[in-house]
Amino acid sequence: MSSTIHQEIIFKTSPKQVYDALMDANQFSTVTGGAPTEISAEAGGAFSLFGGMITGRNIEIVPNERIVQAWRAGNWPEGAYSIAKFQIKEQGEETLVIFDHVAFPEEQGEHLAGGWKDNYWGPLEKYFA
Repeated sequence: MSSTIHQEIIFKTSPKQVYDALMDANQFSTVTGGAPTEISAEAGGAFSLFGGMITGRNIEIVPNERIVQAWRAGNWPEGAYSIAKFQIKEQGEETLVIFDHVAFPEEQGEHLAGGWKDNYWGPLEKYFA
């Protein structure tokens, strides 16, 4: 459990819009194709994404700046959680997301790295276009 995913993505929108798209259940569901989504926007609150395929809890929330989550896929061993961290930084007219995902089952690394691009960053880019 020592693998790390580091990705940096620029969106043509404000930090607030990026934060809201990640933390508002209705927006997240719209961005990601309409699957059932539940998100508590509070630290300690639970989330369920993609119809329950991804679940976890918010560890730290700094609105429009940082989201840290205990995050797991439904097919992982019972009790296995990783840490997903979204740093959201304003860069003029754009927003930089510095994303780090750590402590996931090692054999999942390649699948997860592609999954973030396909299921989060790509749909968000379309949403903000």
